[in-house]
Amino acid sequence: MEVKELGHLVLYVRDLERSRHFYRDVLGWNEIGELGGGAAVFGTGRTHHELLLIEVGPEAAPIPAGRRVGLYHFGLKIGTTDDELRDALRRLADAGVEVVGTADHAVTHSLYITDPDGNEIELYIDVQPELWREDPTAMIAPVRPLRI
Repeated sequence: MEVKELGHLVLYVRDLERSRHFYRDVLGWNEIGELGGGAAVFGTGRTHHELLLIEVGPEAAPIPAGRRVGLYHFGLKIGTTDDELRDALRRLADAGVEVVGTADHAVTHSLYITDPDGNEIELYIDVQPELWREDPTAMIAPVRPLRI
């Protein structure tokens, strides 16, 4: 077996409407529709869907703080230029979304945010993709402070 690509992401959320607003209105995902009244499906057109949100209610256990096993963050490519990243930074500020970190990974420039349930998301732009395509080890360069 060989994995060809990461297909989709499924997240449990406490409040479907709150998360729907965040992923659709703040991050700009295209909402495809509702599934069974307790789930929302989103996509970019790259495949049948890339994101599924399933409501589990307000009493669901939160993501534990600190070091833990499981998902650390997921990355969403939002463009290829620092201008696009600066625009995203402005839009996040306008929406009241706190940026919890930034990084220059050499192959990407990244902003880190959290969704309403505490899932960390990396919003990034590719920096000279030909570098990592020609030399995949370029992605293990030391992390530097982001200057955009």
